[in-house]
Amino acid sequence: MASRWLRPEVYPLFAAVGVAVGICGMQLVRNICINPEVRVNKQNRAAGVLDNFSEGEKYTEHFIRKFARTSSREIMPSINSFFADPSRN
Repeated sequence: MASRWLRPEVYPLFAAVGVAVGICGMQLVRNICINPEVRVNKQNRAAGVLDNFSEGEKYTEHFIRKFARTSSREIMPSINSFFADPSRN
């Protein structure tokens, strides 16, 4: 039975599913640990709705979002500019 599932053709599928599960797990842990709207223990739940905008701003403006905002949205900018720039003709 194990030889039926552990063929070399199945390894990319295992890798893709493993990466997807890892990303979901990372997001779950991130939300439970540092999301200002999620309160796990009873003392924090009793506080009700907090207007803590600085903590929410810190949560939403994480490293990946800051990096994506400053980087180019193109996959290969040099090739795109080579074919799309009219001044090169």
